[in-house]
Amino acid sequence: MDQANPFETPRTFSLHRAEYLVGLAASTVLMIVHYDEIRWLPAVALFLYIDVVGYLPGAIAFRRSGGRPISKTYYVLYNFMHSLITQGAVVALWCWLIGPEWALLVIPFHLFGDRGLFGNFMKSFALPFEPVQQSGYLRLLDDLGLAHPKQAGHTADPAPVGHVPSQVPPRAVR
Repeated sequence: MDQANPFETPRTFSLHRAEYLVGLAASTVLMIVHYDEIRWLPAVALFLYIDVVGYLPGAIAFRRSGGRPISKTYYVLYNFMHSLITQGAVVALWCWLIGPEWALLVIPFHLFGDRGLFGNFMKSFALPFEPVQQSGYLRLLDDLGLAHPKQAGHTADPAPVGHVPSQVPPRAVR
């Protein structure tokens, strides 16, 4: 909404995701046009390593935690590996050491797909590692007179049994 209140309404969230869908479409078209010029073994490795390092450890820890907080290290790993800055540095280093190649298109394809198709952005320490609808966000939407994401055709996973709604205690509003 603004720098002091960085929540997004369902409409602005959709528009934010749409910008990444354009990037996904562009990288997809380039991958199709240059299909036979892509070295597929490095492409698959580049696509997978982002989630193998940045997502899977946190997802496993979250599922094993039974709703208890997990280490912030998993959040940092996710955010670091899913950063356009980090992956831009990986692409630059690859180009410098190995040379530019079409296989590198899988990096923006992965990141733009995560954000555009799935709505996965950076993870906040204040929220569970996996998406769980928060009552505070629903209250915000009510205050703004907006439909809840579930009512607007979006689905959210129900909170697991024993889930702690927030991993950080609420702060007093000033």
